[in-house]
Amino acid sequence: MKVKAVIFDLDETLFDGDELTQIGLNQAVNAMIERGLNCTLEEGMKKINSIIKENPLKEKFTELAIFFGPLNEDIVEIGKKTYWNSEFNQLAAYPEALELLDSIKSNFKSVLITQGTFMQQNKKIDSLGIRDYFDHIIIPKIGEKKDSFEEVLNSLEINPQEIIVVGDRIDNEIKIGNELGMKSVRLLRGKYRFLEPRTENEKPDFEIKNLRELFDLLNLQKKRKPKIVAIGGGTGLPTIMEGLREYTDNLTMIVTVTDSGRSSGMLRDDLNVLPPGDLRNCLISLSNSDKLMKELFQYRFDNGSLNGHNFGNLFIAALTKITGSFERAIIEAGKILKLKGKVLPSTFDNIHVCAELENGEIIEQENNIIDRNNLEVHLRSPIKRIFLKPSAKANEKALIEIKNADLIVLCPGSLYTSVITNLLVDGMAEAINESKAKKVYVSNIMTQVSQTYNYKLSDHVKKIIKYLDGKLDYVISNNKMPPKDLLDSYKKENAQIVENDIFEIDKLGVSLISKNFLDDVNEKKILWEKKDLLRHNPQKIAKELINLV
Repeated sequence: MKVKAVIFDLDETLFDGDELTQIGLNQAVNAMIERGLNCTLEEGMKKINSIIKENPLKEKFTELAIFFGPLNEDIVEIGKKTYWNSEFNQLAAYPEALELLDSIKSNFKSVLITQGTFMQQNKKIDSLGIRDYFDHIIIPKIGEKKDSFEEVLNSLEINPQEIIVVGDRIDNEIKIGNELGMKSVRLLRGKYRFLEPRTENEKPDFEIKNLRELFDLLNLQKKRKPKIVAIGGGTGLPTIMEGLREYTDNLTMIVTVTDSGRSSGMLRDDLNVLPPGDLRNCLISLSNSDKLMKELFQYRFDNGSLNGHNFGNLFIAALTKITGSFERAIIEAGKILKLKGKVLPSTFDNIHVCAELENGEIIEQENNIIDRNNLEVHLRSPIKRIFLKPSAKANEKALIEIKNADLIVLCPGSLYTSVITNLLVDGMAEAINESKAKKVYVSNIMTQVSQTYNYKLSDHVKKIIKYLDGKLDYVISNNKMPPKDLLDSYKKENAQIVENDIFEIDKLGVSLISKNFLDDVNEKKILWEKKDLLRHNPQKIAKELINLV
């Protein structure tokens, strides 16, 4: 395809507008209520979101006013005005957008045509940091977008067939581009992705799910995606990968196999298979399958003879028996879940983690070390050292991935039983130290009573360095104080926020990256089965990690 220019839409095309939409709707509904709309903010937000979900093309503020009627045009207008001029803070472009815009600017004419209020759209452009990528930026008034397309066509003096239009709305930029004889590319993201074409002019020439697909359409050279290896277990490892997969599919997760609790523990004892739970979470985090399939793999039975068992664990255990190999079972499960990356156990040996306490007591198996039902576990003698029983040989494929990595990430999770257990496998620590990759540890937000009671950040880092027996380049730590109610909840379990003792970290020769990395605990996620834990924001962490490579 011969292309000389690319025209982009802005909202939902170059950045995820969902969060901004909710901010704008909240402010607009609130303004309508102050003007006389007869509902609460919660009722108004629930209704307007249902209107948008039913049909994003509806006049949402008019429909809202009618629902809580009688219709008052003044209330509708204040809603529209507030929405189009809503206040927001920093916006982030889609991870692949800046790389794509940079490549396009070097090879084609690039144009941005975005509709909305002049000040608001300019604010978005500057917040995203994309102004310099475009030869022309046009912000037409409502109803004048086609005029802007014709204006660009005349000024560029390019055959329409040599121009590609990229956007998310088939009733807007896609339709206009088609009417003018341009090639059109529909991005299937955002609230308009469910719209079906009503006319021939609303049918795009191409449909893509990710802007990165434009590299192939435009025959652009892609930059090599960084190879990232993440090591850990529990829910910390898949949380980190959830953000990184937006930047690269060159991902490998190396997972501990020492779990002995809940469903995994029962399957170990009953079927003599390696514990599938941590690996299941990792498979889900890299899955490209639909939401229902992910929910199926995470479903946990809550009654009957299967009470406590997870469907995904049972599935992997069954695959192990069918294929005769745990390794083969993980590979086949990955195919079913359409994996974007690799999931590898750190070893295929049937092992348990053991802890020697300061008082000389030996505790065997992860479930006993964590001791979930012991309310006074924090009063137990501290852990002096941990070891594997029996010793274990590293998965050769995991060692190869480590050798070829650009970045190695030791992920948050139970310090001893999710992270350090991987370093105890013969050959793992040596491979990490010999790799030319940068080594990063993402620290926990909170202490864990059974393992890191009263630990500061430097205590976590010292233990990582001890068992790694090598150099750590960076440590990433949260510096945002969580909500008091959640801290109080943790306090009841004798857990506390990890203190950033910066001077001690400096003495260790490790570079500290400390920012607000807290995630929104109100958002339910498929990976989280237990309670509203304080957790890292995957996108914030991923951005820092990508910056390192």
